[in-house]
Amino acid sequence: MTYLYQEQNWQSQMSDLITSPQELLEQLQLSPTELLSGALLASEQFKLRVPRAFVKKMEIGNAYDPLLLQVLPHHLELEEHEGFVTDPLGEEQANQLPGVLHKYKSRFLLTLTGACAVHCRYCFRRHFPYQENLPKNDDWLHIKHYLEQHPEINEVILSGGDPLTLSNRKLALWIERLESLAQVKILRIHSRVPIVIPERIDEELVYLLKNSRLRVILVVHANHAAELDALTCSKLSMLVKEQILVLNQAVLLKGVNNSTSVLIELSQRLFEAGVLPYYLHVLDKVKGAHHFDLHTNEIDDIYRELLASLPGYLVPKLVREIAGEKNKTPLFGASSF
Repeated sequence: MTYLYQEQNWQSQMSDLITSPQELLEQLQLSPTELLSGALLASEQFKLRVPRAFVKKMEIGNAYDPLLLQVLPHHLELEEHEGFVTDPLGEEQANQLPGVLHKYKSRFLLTLTGACAVHCRYCFRRHFPYQENLPKNDDWLHIKHYLEQHPEINEVILSGGDPLTLSNRKLALWIERLESLAQVKILRIHSRVPIVIPERIDEELVYLLKNSRLRVILVVHANHAAELDALTCSKLSMLVKEQILVLNQAVLLKGVNNSTSVLIELSQRLFEAGVLPYYLHVLDKVKGAHHFDLHTNEIDDIYRELLASLPGYLVPKLVREIAGEKNKTPLFGASSF
């Protein structure tokens, strides 16, 4: 009975997201006159979506809450800025088949769904044409053939959208398909859902991942320690206890986490849950996200302080993804940007 409740719970949360800027502001007891008009305009281009559980982690009455800033549409998203484009990572060129993005030699990415539990305002795929690229059941044979034609691929990354918005049954189907190919050794799942709806980590999902013949890695996405409450950490720890490697990637965002102390607290909180900091991304220059961008010198100063303050295993790699490059570009100083 416990599992049935959990399954209904996360799915009901997915179907009861806050999609109205006015409702979000009311929940946080914020004056709509200050923020609502810009939020409504920006939401017309990229809809507001945020789980109620994530909103409960926000500070009531704080218009600058770092979690709120990540999800609330803003009029600045409507501005045009040089270099900020709809496809900053050149994914259209890497889109080999419906659902397939092949950018790196030994691994490729499957976008199984365009659905997300939360619309992060800095998302580099906010303009991605998902409906044209979602793989149907019949597409599996084409994907299988593509993999067999590229024997160097030994790792598949499930992405989206967010793959953990799919049911456990659908996930199991795709995992079984990948397990049928001897060349595939590693399955990586990139998901923000465990952070915004931690109940998604249910017993059936844990069983599915720990019993796969593939080496499973879950990469979650938290940008601030306030996202990691006791429930979220306990759910992530469930996976760690079953020998599933859990990593975190964050994005440096102006007003959210552009502070060494904030990033230190994030790394420490992750480690308490058994999660290792993996990547700290410089903002992808996607149209609509310019207001989150940071100056090169500020990024450099923050990261140098982070290196000096934490042991190496708690320092995420500072990287930028550049369209057309065969790997993420490590950044070690201002001259590397």
